[in-house]
Amino acid sequence: MFEQYDAIIFDMDGTLVDSGQLHEIAWRKTLIKYEIPIDKALMRSLAGVPTMNTIDILIKHFGVPRLATNQAMNHYKESVVNDIARDHVKPTALEKTARKYFGQKPMSVGTGAYTQEAESILSWCGLREFIGPVVGADQVSNPKPAPDTFLRCAELMGIAPERCVVLEDSKTGLEAARQAGIDGVDVLEAFGIRNNYFLE
Repeated sequence: MFEQYDAIIFDMDGTLVDSGQLHEIAWRKTLIKYEIPIDKALMRSLAGVPTMNTIDILIKHFGVPRLATNQAMNHYKESVVNDIARDHVKPTALEKTARKYFGQKPMSVGTGAYTQEAESILSWCGLREFIGPVVGADQVSNPKPAPDTFLRCAELMGIAPERCVVLEDSKTGLEAARQAGIDGVDVLEAFGIRNNYFLE
């Protein structure tokens, strides 16, 4: 599947890393603390959207008061993630792909998570050594579904976007790949990898 491409860009959560339950638990705790309703279908549709953007969308959608700054809510969610992450993350089947192409093709991660969190999760999963650049939402002006994240990955790898392939689990991420002019692969369709995140 990947021989025709010069480089591989992985999304992280739900693609390279099985972390759906980690983020669902962290979000549930955060939303309860700050009195924001929990709508599973809406949360699933926002997979891949950075935390602070998600907070804005939720508050506007439900018309609830903002009990803290986005930064404070993001900090709380990140603290929950850090406290429980080691017990709730593991590599997906795409670990085999990362191992296979290590040293053969440049590989990077383009994620809606923030860079420090992504670096930690990849390390805990034993994946960091296989991956080159890690581009988090804090590194770009416009995160997914804008193309900036994946274009930055291509730039840092020194590969033209059209010579890359993106592996993604979310519609948001696949749209970002499309806008970047990069072929996108839906990991559920191609590999049977399902993100266990706010499933109905």
